[in-house]
Amino acid sequence: MNLYEHTIITRQDISPTQLKQIEEKYSKIVEKHKGDIVKFENWGLMSLSYIIKKNKKGNYIHFKIKADGKTISELEKNEKIDKNLLRYLTVKVKNFDLETDYFKKNDEKEFSNR
Repeated sequence: MNLYEHTIITRQDISPTQLKQIEEKYSKIVEKHKGDIVKFENWGLMSLSYIIKKNKKGNYIHFKIKADGKTISELEKNEKIDKNLLRYLTVKVKNFDLETDYFKKNDEKEFSNR
């Protein structure tokens, strides 16, 4: 089994329930193909570097996945045809950083350090 970090950017105008459905849909695809989601992170709505399909912002969803290459191929095949997604990216990694929460608000970081 290989380790992958997979990030999805969805349209800015989808509802929270649609966002939850997208998360569940791709989680089920990974599990159906004998993969394992080690960690799921919803990074929230962030500005894009440039306009993509008339969107200035996007909802970021990040998965840390333990799976084989066939699972990732199937995942990306389904993402290509999904109209709610703007972009997706899969990166193969040697190990996961499960400690750091990169998109935590500064206020929350300061509060947790006390």
